[in-house]
Amino acid sequence: MTKFLVSFPASAMNVPAEEMAAVSEASRAVIREAKAAGIYVFGGGINSEVGSTMVAADGSCTSETYPQTAQFDGGFCVLELASRADAVQWAARLATACRCAQELREFYYDPES
Repeated sequence: MTKFLVSFPASAMNVPAEEMAAVSEASRAVIREAKAAGIYVFGGGINSEVGSTMVAADGSCTSETYPQTAQFDGGFCVLELASRADAVQWAARLATACRCAQELREFYYDPES
C-alpha cells in the first residue's frame, strides 16, 4: 500500500459563500467514505490565520518560510491505497466535492515511518 497526498490551495476554491456549506458537506462525505473503506490516514486544512514558523536545528524560531511554500494553505488528506489509479479516482471524487482540481503526490515508501 502506498500513501498519497491529495491537496488544493485555498485560492482554488472559487465557491460562492452561499454554496460553501454544501461543498463542505460533500467533501466530508467523501472523507467519511474513505474512513469507512479503511484508506484514510489523516487530513485537515491549513490554518491561514496562523503564520508559519521556521525552526532551526538549534531550536531558534523566526517568522518566515521557504519562498516556495509561502502560499501553502488550503486542504489536504493522506490516503493509503493499493495503486496510483485508485488515488486518481479518490482525488477525482474530492475534486468533484470541493469543486476544484486536486493535486496528487505520492510518498516514498519508508519502512520506518
